[in-house]
Amino acid sequence: MFKDTYVFDFLNLPQNHSEKDLQTALVENFKDFVLEFGKDFAFIGQEYRVQVGTNDYFIDLLFYHRQLQCLVAFELKTGEFKPEYLGKLNFYLEALDRDLKKKHENPSVGIILCKNKDEEVVEYALSRNLSPTLVSEYKTRLIDKKTLQKKLHELYEKSEQEKNGNNYSDK
Repeated sequence: MFKDTYVFDFLNLPQNHSEKDLQTALVENFKDFVLEFGKDFAFIGQEYRVQVGTNDYFIDLLFYHRQLQCLVAFELKTGEFKPEYLGKLNFYLEALDRDLKKKHENPSVGIILCKNKDEEVVEYALSRNLSPTLVSEYKTRLIDKKTLQKKLHELYEKSEQEKNGNNYSDK
C-alpha cells in the first residue's frame, strides 16, 4: 500500500530546502504528489491543528485513505530519520484517534517522510512501536540517465565475467 521511497522530482526543489519549502511545494503540486502515493487519498489539511490540553500542535499534512478507512498523518523531515521523530508522530496519532477518528474508522496511520534513513536505526526505532507507522524516504531527483546506464553496464559486465568463470577475486 505504501512505498519505501517516493520520488518528488516534479517539485524542482533545491538540494538544501526547508520542511516548509517541501510542504509548500507538495501542496502546490498536489495532483502529482497524490498520484505518487496512489489512489484513495483525500486531503484534509496542511499544518492541521490538533489541541491537547491547552496547547496547539500542527501535523504537517493530514489525509484520509478511503480504502484503509483511516486518517494518515505525514511528518515531513528534510534530513535523515531520527528516532525521536517517532515520539512526536505517535503523539499526533493518539490525538487524532482520541479526538478526530470516527467510531467506524480504523486507527490512524503515520508516515515520517525523510530525505534519507538508516534501515537499522529505523528497525530499532519501530521494533517496540505500537502505532501503525512507516518511515519512507523521498528523492527530489531521479538518478541521472547516463549514470544509470553506466551502472547497469558495469553490473552486466560483472555478471558476464562471473558467468564465464573470470572472477579473479577468489584467487
